[in-house]
Amino acid sequence: MARHAVSSRMPDTPSDEALVAAYLDEADDQAFRQLVERYQNQIFGYIMGMVKNRAVANDLFQETFVRVIDAMNGRRGSYNRQGQWKSWVMRIAHNTTIDHLRKQKKWADVDDRAPDERSFWDTLETDEPAADEALHRRQQRELLDAYIQDLAPEQREVLLLRQETDLTFREIAELTDVSINTALGRMRYALKNLRKMIEGAGQSSLAGRLD
Repeated sequence: MARHAVSSRMPDTPSDEALVAAYLDEADDQAFRQLVERYQNQIFGYIMGMVKNRAVANDLFQETFVRVIDAMNGRRGSYNRQGQWKSWVMRIAHNTTIDHLRKQKKWADVDDRAPDERSFWDTLETDEPAADEALHRRQQRELLDAYIQDLAPEQREVLLLRQETDLTFREIAELTDVSINTALGRMRYALKNLRKMIEGAGQSSLAGRLD
C-alpha cells in the first residue's frame, strides 16, 4: 500500500492511538512522523541526560526508533495498542540506553551539549536582574548537570525520566521494573543528595529551588 499523509478525517490534534492506527492500518508514514515529533524532545532529553554525549545520544535515539518501527511492524517484540505509546517507546529508549551503558561498563561523563541547548534546569526561576539572568541560568544548569552525574545511576535515571519525559511514577516504576515506592524513594534520595551537594558548595538558594 502506498504511503501517504495523515488522513484528512483525523482531528487537528489526533491521539497517539489514532496516529498509531493510521500508521499500522493505512501505511501512513506522516502519522508516524507526527508521533516522533510529538515526543522527540522528551526522548532525546532523557537519552542525552543519561549518556552526556550528543553523538552517542543521536545514535541511541535513531536506534530506539529503528527498534520501535521493527516492533510496531511485528519484526521485534510486539505492540498491542494498549493506549500507552509514549510509555512503550520510553521503555525501548530506556533499554537501548541501558544496553549501551552496560557495554561501556561506566556512566559516560562527557557533556558536549551546545551552550544554548535547553535542559530541564533552564526552567528554574531566578530572581537575578534581567541583564544577568542568562549567565546566571547557564551557571545553574552547568552546576546542576555536574552534580547529577555524581548521583547513583538509579537515582539519576529516575530524576531524568521524571523531569525530561514527565512520566508518572507508576510509568517510571513499570519502565524500570521496580515498585512505585522504590521509584519514589530513588527520586527522593536524588533530590536529597543534589540538595546536599549544592548546599555543600555554598549554593543554598539554588538548593531551595529543588523543592
